[in-house]
Amino acid sequence: MVNSGYATEQRASFSMTQVYGWMAAALAVTATVAYYIYQSPEIFRSIFSNPAYVMAIVFIQLGLVLAIAFLLQRMSFITAVLLFATYAVSVGVTMSAILYAYTETSVYAAFFVTAGMFAGMALYGYFTKADLTSVGSIGLMVLFGMILAMLVNMFLQSPGLAYAISAVGVVVFSLLVAYDTQKLKDMSRQFLMDREMANKIALFGALTLYLDFINLFLSLLQFMGKRRED
Repeated sequence: MVNSGYATEQRASFSMTQVYGWMAAALAVTATVAYYIYQSPEIFRSIFSNPAYVMAIVFIQLGLVLAIAFLLQRMSFITAVLLFATYAVSVGVTMSAILYAYTETSVYAAFFVTAGMFAGMALYGYFTKADLTSVGSIGLMVLFGMILAMLVNMFLQSPGLAYAISAVGVVVFSLLVAYDTQKLKDMSRQFLMDREMANKIALFGALTLYLDFINLFLSLLQFMGKRRED
């Protein structure tokens, strides 16, 4: 029994390593695309000078996330990988705008703080014996409240409210990193014997943590970042 339990934990650990590997690869793709477009003013202007293009990219991103989340079991693993890669590229396109909006120092600082906070909360979520289900439920409720507040602030244009939303976002997405890590660790144990499904779960987990990382980064950047004056 001890050996069986140890083997199960080893395989679960390997599955989580896959999750972080896919997530890191997606972040690398996003960062590369964002920097390339930032260094190509003609491409940047051709995309962001037309609101229809930006809206199309946003809708494509939403469609890709929904497809991976709800159709994962029906699609092949290769198809899921291609959809995830496409999503990472599309996020890189939209993220290039922050390199124009914020100073490079702010972007780098926010990224390294995000990486540190993410690592700390992921380790906590992975090793803690506490059940984080309630933390995840509360975090999701607050997240919906944040979305509503952001929609309201689109009309109010209140810097104070935007600052408060960013501060709450830092807390919420930090908690979600721990919750999602624990949830994914538990899920990985359930599909250890099904290689295809285990790979899909690892990819889905990578997407989940990728979204947590990106949103934590954006919240921190809005909270502590310095905008360009020009």
